[in-house]
Amino acid sequence: MTGIHITDIEAAINWWREKSPSPDGITLAPELRALAEVYALMVFYREDEAREAGFPPKAWAAWKAWYDTTPDTPCIAICSTSQGDAVCKGCGRSFDEVQHWPELTPGQKRQVWRRITLQDEAWRFNKYAERAL
Repeated sequence: MTGIHITDIEAAINWWREKSPSPDGITLAPELRALAEVYALMVFYREDEAREAGFPPKAWAAWKAWYDTTPDTPCIAICSTSQGDAVCKGCGRSFDEVQHWPELTPGQKRQVWRRITLQDEAWRFNKYAERAL
């Protein structure tokens, strides 16, 4: 099951809050309302992921608008999987993830991003962080 992590929903909410601030401090933009409903249900049911397949269409469109502003790939052009490593030293993705990246859904890509960010071992996060900009 591919899921959208709650931290990505929070990031999308914050992006929309900046993009479409409330005119009166109470009213929410439609995109914010859609994301807030998903977020509230996740908090209520103590879930940290929402299924990508069952995402409400308006919330999906709002989340996807935020997602489209994020870098697509963690690649920093130092690919050690091409040299036979099972996990790339540059970006932290497995050989299969590197090979099949274009076929992954946005939710699957964000799951990989979350994993490699939490692991914080790839060179993109330390030795060659400037390449990730």
